[in-house]
Amino acid sequence: MKSEELLKRISINPNICFGKPCIRGHRIWVSLILDFLSSGMSIDEILNDYPQLHHEDILACIAYGAEMSRERYVNIAMEPSA
Repeated sequence: MKSEELLKRISINPNICFGKPCIRGHRIWVSLILDFLSSGMSIDEILNDYPQLHHEDILACIAYGAEMSRERYVNIAMEPSA
């Protein structure tokens, strides 16, 4: 599935979840799913905890994060040079 198709699974509504990006039709924040993945949870573990989601929803969150990293500045501390 292409990134454009996956991103259709993400919605932003100022009246839902304070306007944070969510998986369409759910009140599950994209950032929550990305936090789970970054903490080491597998996609299968997330799907077991949230059975209403589909594998493509998780991929959509990853695609959204990738797109945002191209468009937004994230302040990450520089490592000292050796």
